[in-house]
Amino acid sequence: MIIWLNGTFGAGKSTTAGELTALIPVSRIFDTEEVGVMLRHVLASEIVRDFQDWQPWRGLVVAAATQILDYVGGILIVPQSVLVHQYWQEIRAGLEKAGIPLHHFVLHADHHELLRRIRTDPSKPNSQWRLEHLDDYNAARSWHSREAHVIDTTTLQPQQVATLIATHTGTAIG
Repeated sequence: MIIWLNGTFGAGKSTTAGELTALIPVSRIFDTEEVGVMLRHVLASEIVRDFQDWQPWRGLVVAAATQILDYVGGILIVPQSVLVHQYWQEIRAGLEKAGIPLHHFVLHADHHELLRRIRTDPSKPNSQWRLEHLDDYNAARSWHSREAHVIDTTTLQPQQVATLIATHTGTAIG
């Protein structure tokens, strides 16, 4: 099974993913950004705005997730923003073809809270890149609301969000 945590930067995906691994012992985090890092040296001449624009990234994410689950089983938690609908459709279709159950969540926070989180994130304070992608996130909200379970994280702590997800997916302990 894959639990995909989508949403914009600052919504709490990475922190929630860490909390989920504590709640679901057979889970591990699959950081698909590392697939993008792997491709950077090979595709450096192919200029893109985001590594997700490289078609091989989407295919390799599906292939890697499939291989990982075939190897170790359990549950993969993927904290990755996907804001282009076509890209999400490609990933979802690939996972369906591989027979991997997928739970898609979008972690949402209101605009003012997102700005606060982005500005005060100790690892990347005032990240211009994150701020520049808020419009992309807002454009994606219509298909996110149709194709994912949206959780408003504005007033929730990451542990509360993780508990909601674990309960919703039937993976909660106890």
